[in-house]
Amino acid sequence: MELSIYQTLCEIAGEKNVFCNEPMSRHTTFRVGGPAEILVTPEAKDLPAVMECCRRQQVPCLVIGNGSNLLCADAGVEGVVVEIGKQMAEISITENGQGTCEITAQAGALLSAIASQAAAMELTGFEFAAGIPGSIGGALVMNAGAYGGEMKDVLVEADVLTPEGEIRTIPASGLDLSYRHSNIPEKGYIVLSAKLLLKKGVKAEILKRMEELKEQRVSKQPLEYPSAGSTFKRPQGYFAGKLIDDAGLRGYTCGGAQVSEKHCGFVINRDHATAEDVRTLMSRVQQIVLEKYQIMLEPEVKFVGKF
Repeated sequence: MELSIYQTLCEIAGEKNVFCNEPMSRHTTFRVGGPAEILVTPEAKDLPAVMECCRRQQVPCLVIGNGSNLLCADAGVEGVVVEIGKQMAEISITENGQGTCEITAQAGALLSAIASQAAAMELTGFEFAAGIPGSIGGALVMNAGAYGGEMKDVLVEADVLTPEGEIRTIPASGLDLSYRHSNIPEKGYIVLSAKLLLKKGVKAEILKRMEELKEQRVSKQPLEYPSAGSTFKRPQGYFAGKLIDDAGLRGYTCGGAQVSEKHCGFVINRDHATAEDVRTLMSRVQQIVLEKYQIMLEPEVKFVGKF
């Protein structure tokens, strides 16, 4: 890649926020993946200029959040990776005076941080997201959810950057939110911030519910190993984990990757797995489940780079 784009990005975002040959294993919860040619972590004010720079120089550009549902190839990622993270993580709360409050969070704010602030302000409705290891921007892209709650249940609107460089406010109804889906990728939008509406509740009950969900996660999910959470989407009328378990694949391994013995819906990085280990394991799980049950499991994980 030309040195000029590196220099331009440094001028836009600050040299301390631009990295060359940055291992993607440091930026995904799977803890695998080769280097990004350039990785930049811009502040909100600089993001439009960063994207315009990539467009103008016709450099491939991948926007990521917390990396909690990505599998990055061992060969790395060509072009520029834009990480929306700690530099874009402000959270503010506004009282409506009608038993509700609005939370506005920049796209890089972690769901766990938003849930904690909501609980501190005695706001209920976001407890389901407290243990999801992602950012609000990524959560909107896939309409993340758990334990009966989804982002679409609490979202009012989102500010997005369009491919043309325009900042627009899109109501929740305009994002086509459904199970693990939004139209954000299709439209080429980049989430800048989200506005949520939560109700006043009882702090003790909110904290109790968050603790209950945490205990469920710890007891049922392999949180002690790197993973991307649920590896496959839930097929209609079935549960991916049960299909995988019934197919005899509990503990099945490829290299350092394994179908979790604790929860078969998770593929984990058990022992210094490569991205190719994970990809191969996922493919074999799909093949075996398809042969046994005529159901093709659809990955919830997004593949990045050349496999």
